[in-house]
Amino acid sequence: MERETINAALPVIDMRGIKREYRMETKQNAKIKDGGLPKKDGALKNGAPAVIDAVVVRALRGVDFSAGAGEFVSVMGPSGSGKSTLMNILGCLDKPSSGAYTLDGIETSKSNSDTFAYIRNRKIGFVFQSFNLLARTTALENVELPLFYRRRLKNEERQNAASRKERAMAVLKEVGLEGRMDHFPSQLSGGQQQRVAIARAMVNDPAFILADEPTGNLDTGMTLEIMGLFQELNRQGKTIIMVTHEPELAVYTKRIITLRDGELVSDELVAKRQSAPDDLSRWKRDHALLSEQAP
Repeated sequence: MERETINAALPVIDMRGIKREYRMETKQNAKIKDGGLPKKDGALKNGAPAVIDAVVVRALRGVDFSAGAGEFVSVMGPSGSGKSTLMNILGCLDKPSSGAYTLDGIETSKSNSDTFAYIRNRKIGFVFQSFNLLARTTALENVELPLFYRRRLKNEERQNAASRKERAMAVLKEVGLEGRMDHFPSQLSGGQQQRVAIARAMVNDPAFILADEPTGNLDTGMTLEIMGLFQELNRQGKTIIMVTHEPELAVYTKRIITLRDGELVSDELVAKRQSAPDDLSRWKRDHALLSEQAP
């Protein structure tokens, strides 16, 4: 299937030849080569060093992937396929062993730690399965936090407290939580907590949202609510990359890439994209009918 081209000339994400290798060494499996003499503290008794077994794990084997502004992409694959490694590189939590990753015009592969920190704060909005909200902090304060630690460009003015609060309130309203801003996470449902997390991801107006199994801790109704919110944000132009192992969630996105054994084996448009709000309405109707029929 021919891939949709959205701002293909200037992709938000552009990966070329991404490889990630890990070298794993263990002394427990050390091989003694010098006459079979016993080891002591990782070396032979005669002072010669022990030979350490080393295994090279090739988590990614030359992945090419790009996404333009306004795309909604699912990243899928079985356990051990390289999904988590790709997500860590996409999120600038790790660097590739080789290859180039350009994010919103910044070549991340050669960036220093300060640039990496700036990219994570300003260019990427993270949404995690476990929400990662501060328990003793209100929804509004949780969303304000990235603004408080906002990484600034040279000569860029610092936001004052009033502007930070105004921005946080605006994104909470955008995700439908204008009436829950002063609530603590323990006073919110799982779906509401994830909405707070999505608002926190959006507050710095990032280049894209990176969601890692965002509905893994939610029931069916809340899952459909969150997928409906993602679809609405995407309709407004937000770029979303979602890592998931659930095909039933991928059908709400626009495009699915599949990894296997560290390689990208397929990249396809979703042939029949489903509407999460429509599915939620049907689920609520069916759930209500079941409740009425219960003795």
